[in-house]
Amino acid sequence: MLARRPLLLLATALPGVALAATPPLVVTSFSILADLVGEIAGVRVKIVSLVGPDQDLHAYEPKPAALRTLARADLLVLNGLGAEGWSARMAQASGFNGRVVVASSGVSPLHPAGAPGGPFDPHAWQDVANVKLYVANIRDGLAAIDPAGATAYRAATAAYLAKLDRLDGDIRAAYAAIPQARRRVVTTHDALAYYGRAYGLTFRAPLGLSSDSEPSAKGIAALERQIKAEHITALFVENISNTTLLRQIARDTGVRVGGVLYSDALSPPDGPAGTYIAMMRYNLGEIVGALK
Repeated sequence: MLARRPLLLLATALPGVALAATPPLVVTSFSILADLVGEIAGVRVKIVSLVGPDQDLHAYEPKPAALRTLARADLLVLNGLGAEGWSARMAQASGFNGRVVVASSGVSPLHPAGAPGGPFDPHAWQDVANVKLYVANIRDGLAAIDPAGATAYRAATAAYLAKLDRLDGDIRAAYAAIPQARRRVVTTHDALAYYGRAYGLTFRAPLGLSSDSEPSAKGIAALERQIKAEHITALFVENISNTTLLRQIARDTGVRVGGVLYSDALSPPDGPAGTYIAMMRYNLGEIVGALK
């Protein structure tokens, strides 16, 4: 299977599996979910992602064309955990009456640091173990709208879960060689707490859960003091975020910006993070390289 492919895609079907004359339409909220659906569904469905590569899910505003697409959809796949605050209004405005899959169902959610009673952190896909739950939920949703494909969906899910197991093991092995005290990273917004919990890293960020939140001068100054006190050497901008703030922090602290991480969106298909697995492997290489 190709490592990268378009988000409005056709993938390889299993031999001997009959396809519907008109494939079901599956709409996903953002590019990572579109990739996961594609891994499980192959050519059995047509996939449209509302938020595309290198685009910010937090800043999404539905347009009339998206409403028309959703009105025709058989399945809507959302992340959940508050990531798509616009989804209920959009579904009502479009007249959507298909099935909804909340991919994060079953995940043990995190609250942002220092706000145990606040909203959940939606970035659960940053832990590979959570994505195993995502794909199981997607498999079941696909089978519900296309019962004839249930066997194919189960087989594709089993194969993809094996790939995720290898990915998770490789990430853990890579960090095992890095002392715990060095596993400290600064990113643009607070998108990697699940990654940190799963793989033993501490992440700091000037912005909160949403990339369009506003940092305070006091908060930025405190972060800069932490960077100096903890001797943090890994600073990363994100593909969906404005780089100005983090580059200013880099100048103030004398720490070089290490590169770009893919947090809330994949790259275009011809980029380094065109699939979920490619994204996680690319980020791993960038982070490990900066921490060594």
